Amino acid sequence: MTTIASGTDTLTRDALTVLQPGFTGTTAPDWLLRRLGEGLASVGLFGRNIATADQVAALTAQLRAERDDVLVAVDEEGGDVTRLEVRTGSSFPGNHALGAVDDPKLTRAVAHELGRRLAACGVNFNWAPSADVNSNAANPVIGVRSFGSDTALVARHTAAYVEGLQAAGVAACTKHFPGHGDTAVDSHHALPRIDASADVVAERDLAPFRAAIEAGTRAVMSAHILVPALDPEHPATLSRRILTDLLRGELGYDGLIVTDGMEMQAISATYGIERGSVLAIAAGADAICVGGGLADDETVRRLRDALVTAVRAGELPEERLADAAERVRRLARWTAAARTGAPAGPADPEVGLHAARRALRVTGGDSFTPLTEAPYVAAFSPVANIAVGDETPWGVAAELARLLPGTETGSFAGEDAGPAALVAAGERRIVAVVRDEHRHPWMGTALDVLLAARPDTVVVEMGLPQSAPRGALHLATHGAARVCGRAAAEVIAGA
Repeated sequence: MTTIASGTDTLTRDALTVLQPGFTGTTAPDWLLRRLGEGLASVGLFGRNIATADQVAALTAQLRAERDDVLVAVDEEGGDVTRLEVRTGSSFPGNHALGAVDDPKLTRAVAHELGRRLAACGVNFNWAPSADVNSNAANPVIGVRSFGSDTALVARHTAAYVEGLQAAGVAACTKHFPGHGDTAVDSHHALPRIDASADVVAERDLAPFRAAIEAGTRAVMSAHILVPALDPEHPATLSRRILTDLLRGELGYDGLIVTDGMEMQAISATYGIERGSVLAIAAGADAICVGGGLADDETVRRLRDALVTAVRAGELPEERLADAAERVRRLARWTAAARTGAPAGPADPEVGLHAARRALRVTGGDSFTPLTEAPYVAAFSPVANIAVGDETPWGVAAELARLLPGTETGSFAGEDAGPAALVAAGERRIVAVVRDEHRHPWMGTALDVLLAARPDTVVVEMGLPQSAPRGALHLATHGAARVCGRAAAEVIAGA
């Protein structure tokens, strides 16, 4: 491919404007600042870019010194998927916990406080909420990121989340259109396929997106999934039928459409990121998210050049690229106005913990005596999916150690997890922590071993509570956020 000379012509600026790249480091590199001056309008932050709230505020100020209306995006769902608190665990329970409480006012309050904290450090665009109806309990990538498996519940909480977040001046990006809940494959690794009928998709999966549109969501993120009933050939991100005919036409959506990460294998392994990006814009997407794994100037240059070349070759209408770029700028204007408008409201620092406590489901508590001596916490740890990442701590050990000093913990996995945990625990009371036991047979086997030998074992499920409760006490937290672990620890220690 011929390299397009850097410049300020309209076509080149539009090609840069539709990109949402990431970068490495906790300060903005020179190449990124230069691209902002050339037309780049969005930047994505990931865990690698975040150390503290003050550092993020300094970083976003650095970006705005170059471009005042820059969109600074982050994947901050709360719960298991957190970037702002990537090294400590989230102060907010995730969607599944909020769905378990089923109080839309609480969901709105949680989203508002999360948005207030994002806005305070200069982030104005959140790739959240997940509006996916988790109809497949074996789903390896959505799970507790969904409000639940009931369409009406997911719809009302999606709308509440959008309203709360945007009331704080942060644009919501409702995802993953047309719905990633009925998948058994993680699109980070391969292309999932949903073989539901068009009627089922319309009634089950699209309803939360309709609710989000009615609530005024400023952005919608496409899913890298194949839904043959809607388009038998193209994944949603590359489908004109899905993005333009369905989302724009039938659902009447007029805001920004952004892709999920284009470096994900569902797209990059088949189309490549350059070709995939051209096809996505042609299909109706307005912004290309890239940077979770690819985060350098070379990636930005390649994608810019691919878009410019496609226009010059007649493969991508120039008007479509111009329309996409204008939608990005329109959202940037909205966020700039929101930043200088009414204050986001007073802080509510305890709302996340309050929600986590309300989400807790306790089984077998009538005869349970809270622990007074430090236990041994056996964490049965599955491999984290890429959206969650393995940087963020989870579990109850840290919170129990605060309440019961001397608490020790170990992490176990595989067929020998149960016997290994028994040996490690010795004579101490065991608290067994699992995450999606129903998806990992070895976890069930490990619990069988523990409960046979130690019936007084406390079990904490921090994923989807699909398996039957068991143990002297069973706690379902509906998520693995730090506040979910604290809520569970309070019950175990009688705090």
